[in-house]
Amino acid sequence: MNTTQTVTSFAQPEQLYAAVDLGSNSFHMVVVRVSAGSVHTIGKVKQKVRLAAGLDENMYLDQASLERGWKCLEIFAERLQDIPLANIKIVGTATLRLAANADVFIKRAEQILQHKLNIIDGEEEARQIYLGVAYTSANQGNSLVIDIGGASTEIIVGNDMSPIHLVSLNMGCVTFKERFFADGVISSQAFEHAIEHAKALLNPVTNEFLNFSWQQCLGASGTPQAIVEILVTQGISDAIRLDYLHNLRQQCIDCTSIDLLEIDGLTEARRAIFPSGLAILIALFEQLSIEEMQISGGALREGLIYGMLDNMQQNDRRAQTLEQTIERFHIDSTHAHRVKNLSLNLFKQVQNQIDLRKIDCEPILIAASMLSELGMHIEYKQFHLHGAYILSYLPLVGYTQQQQTGIKALVQSHRQEIKLEIFETFHADVRDILMVLSRILRLSSILSIRRKDHMLAEFSLTIKEGNWTIQFPEKWLKSHPLIDAELANEKWQQHKVGWKLECF
Repeated sequence: MNTTQTVTSFAQPEQLYAAVDLGSNSFHMVVVRVSAGSVHTIGKVKQKVRLAAGLDENMYLDQASLERGWKCLEIFAERLQDIPLANIKIVGTATLRLAANADVFIKRAEQILQHKLNIIDGEEEARQIYLGVAYTSANQGNSLVIDIGGASTEIIVGNDMSPIHLVSLNMGCVTFKERFFADGVISSQAFEHAIEHAKALLNPVTNEFLNFSWQQCLGASGTPQAIVEILVTQGISDAIRLDYLHNLRQQCIDCTSIDLLEIDGLTEARRAIFPSGLAILIALFEQLSIEEMQISGGALREGLIYGMLDNMQQNDRRAQTLEQTIERFHIDSTHAHRVKNLSLNLFKQVQNQIDLRKIDCEPILIAASMLSELGMHIEYKQFHLHGAYILSYLPLVGYTQQQQTGIKALVQSHRQEIKLEIFETFHADVRDILMVLSRILRLSSILSIRRKDHMLAEFSLTIKEGNWTIQFPEKWLKSHPLIDAELANEKWQQHKVGWKLECF
């Protein structure tokens, strides 16, 4: 939860909150500060404990895994001393649900943490995961949310803040690693067995989920996050798609063993459990007919945090993010809204002439329009490049990772020379739409250059065979030589990359 979130209904002074998630692969702790109506992440700790790897055939945790867990909690305990007990929530998930000697771990853990540890069932885990995703990844319509953990996988369909249908299945990247890749060999046969077993576990619930229609699929951290990092490293700015997963499976097989597994973008910490997590994800894609998956901004820990903040109003998280960013970086708010409104005017005219429905692109255009002057916080001359740099490291709550990458590309390309290589890493469908949005934002920035509403012109846009023509009222351009000159330069810039623009 690398983010800041507005909470408008808090009247109390600054407070600290913490959520601890004792997962089957990793233990996580997140600490937030609630101050002046906002939630700020001020600390995160993650340790690979691989608790599930310590389960024997009788479902007992071995001593080594117990010790790894307790040692990690000693680190967490020191940080938790600074936080009011009422503001702490600690939960255990799949492995502690399954372990026959979980009571041994829990007793010692509670002594270390000086706080009660709650073992939540699979449905509650799924519900909390969905809430964490919903709070940090705004959505419209139904969303399918998937979280592949170390020993369980949660699948949820929900709408806005309400989960509609959810399940938790006993399959995870650690348990599958121990079962199908235990000898460290990565083979076609190992993948096939893992995928088929995952599909067998999915079979009883498949029809229930296929009966729902969803507008987007969101992956919560873990394996999906690792895959996106690999795609980005390999020059692919896109959602997760089944053909990418099949390609990664072959890359794994070509490496022959976990010890030799080297894929550009795959971290050392993820290497051992990557093939098993990938097999589960392939099964999910194939069984549930998923076309593409985006990465969410949160998961279980975020759900626990926001569950404690029960007074938080559920306002539009994207709008909150944009207004907070505008304030934080001293962007001219009036002008940001002016550029946004001009962009939406153009967008609606373009929408009537070009099919832009392949991606949810309006939120990308709105954000890029309102944040187009973000880089002025640094300096003017190259402010579009500075803005793109800031957006490389600035999480935007309510936007998927692909949307954030698109926003960055639009801000980077909205002025000066057009560089088509900015869009080369996107999937073809996404790339074409982003270039259309870039043309819209470039024109909006020019038409609002006087920074006064009464100076804005009425205009109409027509598009024929990729050629854009903007028509203004008679003699309007002649009476506005600054905008006329800027449009003439823009016409030349677009001509250089093969785009055609006419203005009269």
